[in-house]
Amino acid sequence: MNNMRICQLRQKEVINTRDCQRLGYISDIEFDVETGCIKDFIVPGPCKIWGMLGHDHEYVIPFRCVKQIGADIVLVDIDPKEALKKGKFCP
Repeated sequence: MNNMRICQLRQKEVINTRDCQRLGYISDIEFDVETGCIKDFIVPGPCKIWGMLGHDHEYVIPFRCVKQIGADIVLVDIDPKEALKKGKFCP
């Protein structure tokens, strides 16, 4: 697969190869406006309370940490504690 749309990426689950943890699904992508290159994948972080009440953190995964993009999943190699950032949620 040489071409992919953003809507196709959003349907793929992100798995961390370091600990086989499921991080979630890609919700947003940051890219460099000048070069057009993808910089980061954004995945919502863990829910606040009992899996409810939304998210206040997100995983910011640098594109260089993406190891493979498959038909159903995206494999990444990250330290989850370093990738978990305070959210910059768009309305």
